[in-house]
Amino acid sequence: MAREMFKVTVGLTGLVLGLTGCAGGGDDASAAGRPRDGGTLRVVGSSDVEHLDPASVASVGAYGLARTFARTLFGTRASNDFRETIDVRPDVAARVPTRENGDVSKDHRTYTVRLRTDVRWNTKPPRPVTAHDFVRGFERLCNPASPSGGKGYFTSTLKGMDAFCRGFGAVDAQDAGAIAAYQRDHEIAGVRAKDDATLVFELERPASDFLNLLALPYTAAAPQEYDRYVPDGPEFRQHTISDGPYQITEYRPGTSYVLTHNPAWRPGSDPLRERHVEKIRITLGQDSPEAVQQQIEQGVADLAWDQPVPTSALPRLRDDSRFAIMETPSNSPYLVFNTRSPSNGGALGKREVRQALEYAVDRSALIKIVGGPAVAKALHTVIPPGNSGYAPADHYPTPNDSGDPGKCRALLARTGHSALTLRFPYRTNSVHKLIAQSVAENLDACGVKTELAADSGGSFYAGTIATPAKAAAGEWDIAAPGWTPDWYGNNGRSIIQPLFDGRAYGQNSTNYGGYDNPQVNALIDAALTASDPARAATCWRQADEKIMADAAIVPLLNRSQTIFRSSRVHGTRFLPTTAAYDYTRLWLT
Repeated sequence: MAREMFKVTVGLTGLVLGLTGCAGGGDDASAAGRPRDGGTLRVVGSSDVEHLDPASVASVGAYGLARTFARTLFGTRASNDFRETIDVRPDVAARVPTRENGDVSKDHRTYTVRLRTDVRWNTKPPRPVTAHDFVRGFERLCNPASPSGGKGYFTSTLKGMDAFCRGFGAVDAQDAGAIAAYQRDHEIAGVRAKDDATLVFELERPASDFLNLLALPYTAAAPQEYDRYVPDGPEFRQHTISDGPYQITEYRPGTSYVLTHNPAWRPGSDPLRERHVEKIRITLGQDSPEAVQQQIEQGVADLAWDQPVPTSALPRLRDDSRFAIMETPSNSPYLVFNTRSPSNGGALGKREVRQALEYAVDRSALIKIVGGPAVAKALHTVIPPGNSGYAPADHYPTPNDSGDPGKCRALLARTGHSALTLRFPYRTNSVHKLIAQSVAENLDACGVKTELAADSGGSFYAGTIATPAKAAAGEWDIAAPGWTPDWYGNNGRSIIQPLFDGRAYGQNSTNYGGYDNPQVNALIDAALTASDPARAATCWRQADEKIMADAAIVPLLNRSQTIFRSSRVHGTRFLPTTAAYDYTRLWLT
């Protein structure tokens, strides 16, 4: 397992220029014939998921894995045409609720969702998935052991959800019995099982994106057996239950997964998924994108788990039908400031310090690291292009996006914090180490020292930047996470709310830096109560402007996903929210 540094040299510029304008490749399924069943799909990568429990999944990798075994009321279809991945479609729901079919009330505050009756858990004997299982799933979103980073979507939308979650937070996080008892003895006023096949949702106010929320992977149904375990704990992770086409039959933490057929699943019960390969084997521990790419090209592996195609390989692959550049409008990565760090006299809590550091970063160097202008564009706003509320702006311009260390130093000197030392943890998979080193060099040119710390254990999010106690202790000062919106289309809140609503700050919150501005919080509320998506988009745009004026983050790149498959993989259909192909659609020759 190689962990050494891969150096970026001046020669990289020549490598990436040839990719400009390169379109995504993809799979010509018709050329390979009809889908064939059987075989083992071999997926290789670096780190385990931060959360395996569907209630708290938070990464694109976890989203893709959950799709194989944890079904939601609604979902989206995988496609190599980005536009086809946007529409919300029924999954376990029998139909999409509308005003016309009577499932949405006149005031748009009550949604009735009718379930399919042919979806089964892989229990012995198989048992129907019911509306009560979905109620349990919603209750588990704010469990005290491993709450969902997306619970804020629902506390601001569903009647009684905020009160339910506040009470749940006082329960012993290590006592599975107490957690189950709270769920049994308390209810969310706005989530009710009318009968086994009917759910009724009551909203605090109309929400034009409510069906998008019901398609999020952490709203999956939860079987009653999950009440036996501490959510997302080690014992839970060995006892996942499936209502999807695959089931996890072997899990070795940090090492591997084996997924096999769920015998209770039937193709006719699932409008979004298929099932062709016999097994899916995910092997972890490969931190080197080059090593992963080599295995795929040699036919030893079929797909990368969490590694993009190495930048050095891109020029020779541009005309290879197995290679693709897929559209994933995102803020990935971005630099986040720990505003609650006591280090350096609490310097990062001061807006003027953060504003000075905005001028440090050389985005042009980062674009070269990830593969050139065909793969990434410089980003200067919180909301990337292609998302609701986006408007082009550059609040901290530098020549050719190359950074301005002189201006950074001058502004820092005015703040009285010109001698900063920042703790900077980084992920070891993909090109994250190279990105961290590049940013560290930029900061050094501003006179700012960094202490780089590699996180090779897969705990970068849950164990470090999403843990408020570590933020308050100053265990990190800056970090470079990434953010892919939870959905596309009418999706303004899928960026601003989870990343910057200060009222939702807590364990597993994706507001990593603890940013809290009452004006931004008010704009979030205004967007959520807007009468139409256009007015909501205006509020999101105004929130973006205030966040950037506060310099809560440094947006870096709007990055597409580079992906390569082995020659025997077919049926490739892309899911932007998972940054990967849909495993349930793949077949092998």
